Amino acid sequence: MDIEGGGTVLIDQLVAKGLALDVSELYHLKQEEIASLDRMGNKSAKKFMEGLAGSKSRDLWRVLFGLGILHVGSGVAKALAREYPSMHELMHCDVGNLVALEDVGETIARSVVDWFTDARNHHLIHRLEKVGLKMESILYQQRHIKTDNDLLHDTTWVLSGTLPSLSRKEASEKIEFAGGKVSGNVSKKTNFLLAGESAGSKLEKAKKLKIKVITEAQLLDWLEKGEG
Repeated sequence: MDIEGGGTVLIDQLVAKGLALDVSELYHLKQEEIASLDRMGNKSAKKFMEGLAGSKSRDLWRVLFGLGILHVGSGVAKALAREYPSMHELMHCDVGNLVALEDVGETIARSVVDWFTDARNHHLIHRLEKVGLKMESILYQQRHIKTDNDLLHDTTWVLSGTLPSLSRKEASEKIEFAGGKVSGNVSKKTNFLLAGESAGSKLEKAKKLKIKVITEAQLLDWLEKGEG
């Protein structure tokens, strides 16, 4: 959920003191409770509380990733969020539908279905929704609801090398927000390679497959204009 200051030392203390026994209880903490913990203080506690508040606006894929479902890393969480518009629809998925998705095999599918079959996890989702976490998927909307930016809609990108100004995370988020998908490996399914300095073997493979190579400047220009 990208919460600043929410490391294992803090979480271990919260659990040991009975202040938070599941993730939903984090959102009921008070700043003074955090500040009273070892190696914390008002400044660190305030940062953590601000991080908690900010996490409520994170997209559905981050919530899925943060739940700690077995075999569901960030890539699988994004794959699920691209195909399901909300947590509630995903909660009623079945193994057959999940296996049909890209990046989701039978082991992962069964793990997801088993997790959502547990009534305790249904209650956890309800509590997280009640405190204000986002249960709708922006990735789904961007992929399935066409925008003016048809160039990125439902395209697959690979990033390689060091970009001039954007981090990999920032570039990925911009592509995904515009309806694209970011993959780790170049293949025949790849539409674009976003290449920076020292792009290496991925760039060579993209050239062999005649995949269009894009610079950061071109990407930002497309996103600004909504066209290619």
